Amino acid sequence: MTLLSFLTRVWAVALLALPATAHGQAELSRAPFADLIGEREVAFLARDLGTDTDYVLEGSDLTTRHAPWSSFKMPNLLLALETGAAQSLDEPFIWDVTRRPARGFWPGDWRQDQTLGSAFQRSVPWVFQDVALEIGAAEYRARLGEWGYGNVDIPDGADDFWLGGPLRISVAEQVAFLDRFFMGTLGLEAAHAEALIEVSEDGQFGAASLHGKTGSGPVAPGQPGGPFEGWYVGFLLSPDAEPVVFALYTRAANYSALREFRRDFAIRLLQSADLLPPG
Repeated sequence: MTLLSFLTRVWAVALLALPATAHGQAELSRAPFADLIGEREVAFLARDLGTDTDYVLEGSDLTTRHAPWSSFKMPNLLLALETGAAQSLDEPFIWDVTRRPARGFWPGDWRQDQTLGSAFQRSVPWVFQDVALEIGAAEYRARLGEWGYGNVDIPDGADDFWLGGPLRISVAEQVAFLDRFFMGTLGLEAAHAEALIEVSEDGQFGAASLHGKTGSGPVAPGQPGGPFEGWYVGFLLSPDAEPVVFALYTRAANYSALREFRRDFAIRLLQSADLLPPG
């Protein structure tokens, strides 16, 4: 089955289910993961679109909004394609070192020319900052408002509003956005939705494919040596099942304490809910 035919099937099934909005709920006990979580703050929500069931980690704060950091690259990529700021995942972006000078923490693969697709996968900030200036704040406010993406706080002329704020979004809103994506209610061209599915693939677990985007940054702006917050946001696709969408937010003492944890723990929770088979 092609991605486009998968989307067509999912959207057709989902639209037949409108306008139902209530979700069943299953709680995932925190106790078995207490040692793994340690001192970290963690909130997690997964939604099985086939059964309309929410799986929530016990004690999760699903409504407090946080800066999305690079998890915003999901809607940002869609907006780049929808507005024509990029024509495809192969759209080239030339690194202008004088305009976007490298910072000390930049890895080598940020310090080179990119495509839209490579910038998403490598989480290259300057590409999406250029995209933000091309699209403009008014268009962001209009489209993110239609999509219900967080507080829709985008200042005029800003090119980094998702990197620490003022744009903020909750765990529940991250999941609702991806729910709408698969419901087909975002008003997207199918090829653009297909592009996001393609570029976000992040692992195979039996017949299921994991798709996701991380994001992280210092809790206190400009203090990279202090506490960090981070995300892993995405979805699961299986040939014979409807999608599962999910978001994990975590806060830890430093970046190293969440770098691998956010994705790994999201996978553990998805598997504990029997939503994802062992890898």
